[in-house]
Amino acid sequence: QLQASGGGLVQTGGSLRLSCAAFGRTSSSYFMAWFRQAPGKEREFVAAISSTGGTTYYADSVKGRFTIARDGAKNTVDLQMNSLKPEDTAVYYCSAAPRISSQMFKPPAYLYWGQGTLVTVSS
Repeated sequence: QLQASGGGLVQTGGSLRLSCAAFGRTSSSYFMAWFRQAPGKEREFVAAISSTGGTTYYADSVKGRFTIARDGAKNTVDLQMNSLKPEDTAVYYCSAAPRISSQMFKPPAYLYWGQGTLVTVSS
């Protein structure tokens, strides 16, 4: 089970930090990712991190602005979002997969999903 938090309303250029807490079967050995879904659009990949935290992946649209990190002791994965833009407005979901795969940038690769947290960036 995953529980996401930290969304809210922020102005263009502002920052937010999302956090995902993992419970139960979603152990610290899982590959973790953040996706987002804007109204009327498909869910899209944002960032991912390996089980050790040593390897990270980012969508081109957020590279250089967002940072994903995990705390193995607390079993949490955070997404620091800086220089936010109106096009970042979406519901953000954390997800977990037992292993990395070639389909890691697509939702079906992930077994567990959090409930989503809304991020709204005003212009």
